[in-house]
Amino acid sequence: MANSNSGSFKDKMAAAAGNFAGSRFVRAIMDAGYSVISFSIIGAIFLILTVLPQAFPIPGFASFYANTLGRFTNLFQVVYNSTMGILALVFAGTFAYSYTRIYEQEEKLNLVPMNGLLMFLMAFFITVPELIWKNGSIQFVQIFTKTQMVAGGYEASTGGITRIASVGIFTGLVIAWLTVQIYRFTIKHHWQIKMPASVPSGVANSFSAMIPGFCIAVVVSVINLILVMIGTDIFKVLYIPFSFISNIADTWWGFLIIIFLIHFLWWFGIHGATIMSSFYTPIVLANMAANVKGASHFFAGDPMNSFVIIGGSGATLGMAIWLAFGSRSSQLKEIGKVELVPAIFNINEPLLFGLPIVYNINLLIPFICAPLASGIVGYVAVTSHLVPKIIVQQPWPTPVGLSGYIATVSWQGAILSIICAIVAFIVWFPFIKHYDNVLLKKEQADAAK
Repeated sequence: MANSNSGSFKDKMAAAAGNFAGSRFVRAIMDAGYSVISFSIIGAIFLILTVLPQAFPIPGFASFYANTLGRFTNLFQVVYNSTMGILALVFAGTFAYSYTRIYEQEEKLNLVPMNGLLMFLMAFFITVPELIWKNGSIQFVQIFTKTQMVAGGYEASTGGITRIASVGIFTGLVIAWLTVQIYRFTIKHHWQIKMPASVPSGVANSFSAMIPGFCIAVVVSVINLILVMIGTDIFKVLYIPFSFISNIADTWWGFLIIIFLIHFLWWFGIHGATIMSSFYTPIVLANMAANVKGASHFFAGDPMNSFVIIGGSGATLGMAIWLAFGSRSSQLKEIGKVELVPAIFNINEPLLFGLPIVYNINLLIPFICAPLASGIVGYVAVTSHLVPKIIVQQPWPTPVGLSGYIATVSWQGAILSIICAIVAFIVWFPFIKHYDNVLLKKEQADAAK
């Protein structure tokens, strides 16, 4: 009976998490996250060009840099602003496009993904200007001080327009969701201008978006108007929960909870990294951009693949190497040989399903505790300023050492990445050694028969 109940619980949990991971919202979020990677890498390249003196504190290099590349730092900043400085537009815009396309394909609606994207941009920019209710009318905020400049409602700095950068990701995401839902509602109820079949598709699409676009503009404007009249606006209201969640995720216990949930879900065969990253991706992107401007967030960029899950979920790089060269069980040795190269690039599905780790009670403890241990080491090293903060989002398959160097633009980050991988293997070793002995005895017993 206990086994039946346990199996039922596993099945229900797997089904619930699987449904969530496969939901339209999460799939669109993942598309948005992938779209940001190329932009963040381009921005990171030009950011690195501006911090070379800090990355290479060699005597004489700072003056050499000032007389050569240093002359172009403002240009490098412009390129950076054109990537990371419009992060909310890229992330939420891709979400709107992908979310619209998913509904178009799966509900067979006459939705145009490009219209979804363009209407989102319109709706989002309604929230960008800072407005106030004064003397019985809506007025633009105007502030000109040494620390802040707001002209015509738009707050700007050397980093560009503030609200379209990383701080606007969460607001953009909510507005994108609202835009697509209103667009979907109007089309389902045939609130659109239909043109004759002889009209070119481009012209027809533009007219078909007129009524949905008008509805979106009215809804967002009315919401913003009500909030402005009571002393706030859409952006400020939506930023409150985002900043609250961001602060929790940036604590040591919040960070460890995220690591635990990723691996707890994975043990049930559910892609925990996909599910959890759909929640925290906007946070780490915003924190990374804030770090560039002087903040000190640990949970920024991609701390997971830099210092936690090196080799894949479970932090299995060291364990994969040991399986290939140190294990005595033929089963484990063969799996280790298959996994060795993928593990270098943080891919470990052969271990998760071939060892297996999924549903394997013998390996549950190290699978959860190894990344927790490496996460603690990484968190302490960065927050104690032994290692510089993360200012670059490296591609997730970046190998150990190089990932830490790119993320922090420092040799200390490279060393920390390697140390974290070693710490994770130390946790793994007694468990995988015991499991190796168990399988070896079983293989010997089978051979004797």
